Amino acid sequence: MQVLTRIGNCRRNGVATRLLPLLLAAALAVAGDSIHALGLDWDVPVAADWNLDGGALQLLVPRPSTQPRRPTQYALARTAPYRKLTLEFEVKKEPAEARSRRTSVMIVYAWRGPDHFNYAHLSVDTGKQQPVHNGIFHVYGGDRVRISSEEGPPTLKDESWHKVKLVYDADSGRVDVWVNGATSPSMAAVDLSLKAGRFGIGSFFDMGSFRNLKVTGEIAR
Repeated sequence: MQVLTRIGNCRRNGVATRLLPLLLAAALAVAGDSIHALGLDWDVPVAADWNLDGGALQLLVPRPSTQPRRPTQYALARTAPYRKLTLEFEVKKEPAEARSRRTSVMIVYAWRGPDHFNYAHLSVDTGKQQPVHNGIFHVYGGDRVRISSEEGPPTLKDESWHKVKLVYDADSGRVDVWVNGATSPSMAAVDLSLKAGRFGIGSFFDMGSFRNLKVTGEIAR
């Protein structure tokens, strides 16, 4: 209630509108937990699901999405919305022996709220093998929808650490993802509906580890 009151006061007092996304983000964070890792504060549904080990942030508890079908198990960086964003980090999927399944991780970008965001899905299989894997997806109030090509190789071929780079430009709506220095054709898309937003890391219903995060870009004004 205090946060919502502050938002109302900002409007009445003519405070710059660039402060509103930060206040709204604070309001959204109240419902969940927070953690500090990789040099940033993150909003998460349940802090106990995550662990920091040797500089790597580990997602230890998979929580499947029900309805609508869209990811919820991710850490959302507590930052202002980015108009231009470059994320570089290393990621490792969960070991096959953990649950003997074909696993994946994801990167949230252009996050405007829990019902409106995009994400890049990095998987052991291809988009042609599984249309809801290994590509770029759009969430706009309902189930996630694929907005990238199904072409391209799998992006998490083994259980080693993989270098990932995501570049997003809100003005053009373009996002590109590189893995281990090679471009996967399915890891590119354009969406103009969301514009600037926050970013996050996690998975749809798997575990995974993240380390060596580097964030550069331009905050929305």
